[in-house]
Amino acid sequence: MFEHHFQSHPGFDIHIIVLYSSNMTNKRSSISNKDIVLQTASTLFLTKGFQVTSMDEIVALSKVSKTNIYYHYKSKEELLLAIVDQLISRYEERISRTLTQDMSIPAKMERLFRILTEDNEQIDYVGGCPFLTLYTQTSHSSSEARAKIKAFFDKQLQVVEKLLEEGMEKKELSRNLPVHETAALIVTSIEGALFLTKATNNPMLAQNLIQAFASMLK
Repeated sequence: MFEHHFQSHPGFDIHIIVLYSSNMTNKRSSISNKDIVLQTASTLFLTKGFQVTSMDEIVALSKVSKTNIYYHYKSKEELLLAIVDQLISRYEERISRTLTQDMSIPAKMERLFRILTEDNEQIDYVGGCPFLTLYTQTSHSSSEARAKIKAFFDKQLQVVEKLLEEGMEKKELSRNLPVHETAALIVTSIEGALFLTKATNNPMLAQNLIQAFASMLK
């Protein structure tokens, strides 16, 4: 289980997004300098922007020395890769738990939708979605980060396709659904809804989408 906590820092109109296991104590001393740097950089990249964030800002906000930061991460691009890996791992862990639970396919589908959208209710991502935020702000020279994000979305398409096939076999979903096309519609619609939620400041868009898909898949 992961929780979001926020720490303000004087001089910065920003909050640190701290992601940690629920069995950790709520003390800075329990988190290593490497983790503090990762959390600080993640906050800045996702809520301010990768391109406009400098290593000096990460030093100032994290209160970790530049020497210490460069000991763990040789460049801003290396930090980016670590953040992408952390995001992917966190989402995939939650999705994997959902897939192994004893519930109907429609219930699993709804839970999957909520996993992909619920963080956005608490965190003001620049691009609406954390993955889109990083992907669109990453230059083509950072091909490894972009490849990781692409692989994550490809995997989500496969997960949705598998759920649709299972639901049709169990007669829990409509038997007339074109699996590949429906999976693509679902994933792209979720990402579009996250962006539009940010652009229009309308949190009900994602909620309405979940309800629309629930009706469409019956």
